[in-house]
Amino acid sequence: MTEHPTGRRTDRPAGLPTGSHDLPVSPELSAFMAGGWAPSPLPADTRVDAHAVTPARRARLSARFPGERLIVPAGELKVRSNDCDHRFRPHSAYAWLTGLTGEDQVGHVLVLEPTGPHGHEAVLHLRPRSPRAEGDQEFHRDRRHGEFWVGRRPDLAEAERLTGIRCAHLDHLGTPTGRRAGTDPELTAVLSELRLVKDAWEIGQLQRAVDHTTIGFEDVVRALPQALAHPRGERWIEGVFGLRARAEGNGTGYDTIAASGAHACVLHWIRNEGRLDPRDLLLLDAGVETDSLYTADITRTLPLSGRFSPVQREVYELVLAAQEAGIAALRPGARFRDFHRAGMRVLAEGLTAWGVLRHPDGDLYRRYTLCGSGHMLGLDVHDCAQARAGTYLDGVLEEGQVLTVEPGLYLQPDDETLPAALRGIGVRVEDDLVITADGARLMSGALPRTPDAIEEWMGTLLAS
Repeated sequence: MTEHPTGRRTDRPAGLPTGSHDLPVSPELSAFMAGGWAPSPLPADTRVDAHAVTPARRARLSARFPGERLIVPAGELKVRSNDCDHRFRPHSAYAWLTGLTGEDQVGHVLVLEPTGPHGHEAVLHLRPRSPRAEGDQEFHRDRRHGEFWVGRRPDLAEAERLTGIRCAHLDHLGTPTGRRAGTDPELTAVLSELRLVKDAWEIGQLQRAVDHTTIGFEDVVRALPQALAHPRGERWIEGVFGLRARAEGNGTGYDTIAASGAHACVLHWIRNEGRLDPRDLLLLDAGVETDSLYTADITRTLPLSGRFSPVQREVYELVLAAQEAGIAALRPGARFRDFHRAGMRVLAEGLTAWGVLRHPDGDLYRRYTLCGSGHMLGLDVHDCAQARAGTYLDGVLEEGQVLTVEPGLYLQPDDETLPAALRGIGVRVEDDLVITADGARLMSGALPRTPDAIEEWMGTLLAS
């Protein structure tokens, strides 16, 4: 028994996450809940999608740390408000090594136990399906883990069949010593670096994310008449894309940016509370995350009227030219920063031609570009971010890497260094590319990029 805040006694079991307002459970009800359940095993042919590729990933990690225990947690729930938690997404390194991506992975831990001076045995410590036996109330009373509250989990044997990894009860883990992902800098960096080059399965997952994202952008264009009529049209657009992301995958890979007008000059505008004006542009930066947790990251800047004004077209064409220059610089052996420098040179020269800058040299152009123009892409939208600079930012590109190229101009509405006609215009063009043997393949090419193609595409969708 525990004490209720009002002073009344309650039968809430200590340590069981029940609500303070839950009804008491009598011994008779507890006994009744324990019996009369038919067997409900997982289908015998159930497998995680990445079952065939995760052993090689674990072997690569093992080879980097001979003789050392490696600990990779899935992560814990985080409270959103009172007794409501944020949706759970396993840590990307855990998902990469196990193939397990569901919300049922809360608290689970992968441990690579050394088997000698070389080699490891993977052991997955998890919370198995709770038994339906008298005296065990978790399955129907535990708000965080109970099967009747959050859904079924596999038992230990089922989890081993799903993953091909030996599984043990989480309660038996204790506090293991060893290198722990997230707190050990070297292990954390290596886990990012091992993911820099994608295998064929991963590239397929990323292409799936891109393809679903393309459909989501089409949904948004079709919904523009309703969005334009709504007092918070940006949020309408966010909702339309979010519906596609949840229907086709795990959800959005990051908070959708639906930025109209001068909001497009805010790099990460996710408030999405503004009204749409047909005279403005809409900067839509959005990506579907697959059930395997690989995400797309695409941006298109669209005229809300369906047609670019002359000045909007001029800004857009300069940004597109910068992107084309960046894409042309992608190839194995090129330095990662080369595509950024190529694109920024185009923007600096364009700003000089407009009279905004006196000359294109130096870094004053960054007043109008603000940030870098691309990043690695994969399980995280900003993938492999813990990799050391020598292997990523200061490294060279390799075949199989997937990245974004996303130059932009953000011409603030109150910037007196700009002609009045340019103020308040924000344009970004972002695509996802995979490095190939002789260059790069545009994964998001199904979405139009040139102004003429965008206008034609929008016209067709709005007429359908």
